[in-house]
Amino acid sequence: MAGEGDGTGAGGRAAGRRPRRRRALRWTATVLALLILGTAGAGYLYYRHLNGNIRKDQLNLGDSKVAEPTPNAAGQTPLNILVIGSDARDTEENQELGGARETFGSTPLADVQMLVHLSADRTNMSVVSMPRDTLVHIPKCTDPDDGKVYPASQGRTMTNQSLGHGGPGCTVATWQELTGIHIDHFIMVDFAGVVAMADAVGGVPVCVDANIHSRTADGKGSGLKLEKGTTDIKGEQALQWLRTRYGFEDGSDLARAKAQHMYMSAMVRQLRENATLASPNRLRRLAEEATRALTVDPGLDTVKKLYDLSTELRRVKPERITMTTMPNRYVGARVEPTEDAEQLFRLVREDIPLDGKGAKPEKPKGAEETPGKTPADPAADDAEIAVQVRNGTRTDTLAPARGRAGTIAGLLTEKGFAQAVADQSTVQSEERTVVRYPSADLEGDARRVAEALGVPASAVQRSTDVSGVTLVVGADWREGTEYRAPERDDTTPESADALNGADDSACMKVDPAFTW
Repeated sequence: MAGEGDGTGAGGRAAGRRPRRRRALRWTATVLALLILGTAGAGYLYYRHLNGNIRKDQLNLGDSKVAEPTPNAAGQTPLNILVIGSDARDTEENQELGGARETFGSTPLADVQMLVHLSADRTNMSVVSMPRDTLVHIPKCTDPDDGKVYPASQGRTMTNQSLGHGGPGCTVATWQELTGIHIDHFIMVDFAGVVAMADAVGGVPVCVDANIHSRTADGKGSGLKLEKGTTDIKGEQALQWLRTRYGFEDGSDLARAKAQHMYMSAMVRQLRENATLASPNRLRRLAEEATRALTVDPGLDTVKKLYDLSTELRRVKPERITMTTMPNRYVGARVEPTEDAEQLFRLVREDIPLDGKGAKPEKPKGAEETPGKTPADPAADDAEIAVQVRNGTRTDTLAPARGRAGTIAGLLTEKGFAQAVADQSTVQSEERTVVRYPSADLEGDARRVAEALGVPASAVQRSTDVSGVTLVVGADWREGTEYRAPERDDTTPESADALNGADDSACMKVDPAFTW
């Protein structure tokens, strides 16, 4: 997305730019507007009118699919919704709000990507935001409108470009390939929708710890201007808050995501605690603006379906909502998921509450301990799978266990993996045994290796640090030939920067350079 006031076009935004030099929509309140959609219809004709406002697109444009989660003991399954904020400048209103006039009609970017996970028992909700500059593999996607095929990305590219590969269904496919999380629905919204719905709701309280004006000397910034303390914001001012980067903390996209989480939490509390939407005219206006602003998958393409979804969502109390940002680290000007990110994805896959409350979900008899996604390609015959085995048993306090790579390579050979070899050239430090693979076509092979050794599916990871299927024998397997998985840590990583939905004391820290 174009930088805050820098006027950069879409074609040049994908390379050579640090996250601090671009702006994004980061809108997080779309799902909340659904809470009141179902009460806005005053008759069948009006109902049909609202349905006609809603735009629709296919759910998943990729080739590989992720298996649906196994129902719990009560037969319930979780619900996963991907919320996408588009930076499209496809109307005069979107152009005026988004700026960068030379980008009118250009390929939109998915500058907000947020997974909303509703637990199977409907007692808790988890939200995971992905920074727009995250480097990912975008799978092959086919545009449902014209049949154009977008080949899989060569290497990794920014996740926000996935929207331009045929539509929101490609963003869904990209998320599923990265996380292994089955996504049931998507909801996409644009600039104008943010402003109109925020205004219709009547204002959301936000807090800053000092006066702020998000404007640089050369005119960049969202233009947000607030006094120290708490202010009710709505309309265009709400959009400014959600897009502000210059002036919040270190000026990064991570600080902006934190501000968005604060906004979403406050909006949840506002809708639950106050009768701000008692006016029929306000309800009608919100329904009009919300339905015009939305693009959804066929599973959410009517007001009734949206209202049914809202009924599910509003069962969760604010104190059981946890908002997080995908743990990441910088790679040059971009970011990539860390090991903590995989931990976060696993907790969502296994429907484990991120707030640490409640019992671990009970699985039916016969269910896999760690269900994984269905590989794009099935595994080859064991004898044809090339496996490199490395010794990763070194720790901060222990020297590497001698001969572990050779021992486990021999074990694989005995099990029929004739091409298993020990890599004696390097010794690594790996807390837990892991199987890594570089590309989707080798995922099935990697999972087969893990299965043969009794290594859980959660330890199979995609990584560009390897050139083929690579088993790293970790510090949890320093001896013997039988792998025993250690007790798993089911806590939310600190690096996810979790915010509880009931926390009304959160306040954004202002960069002193942007005070007034």
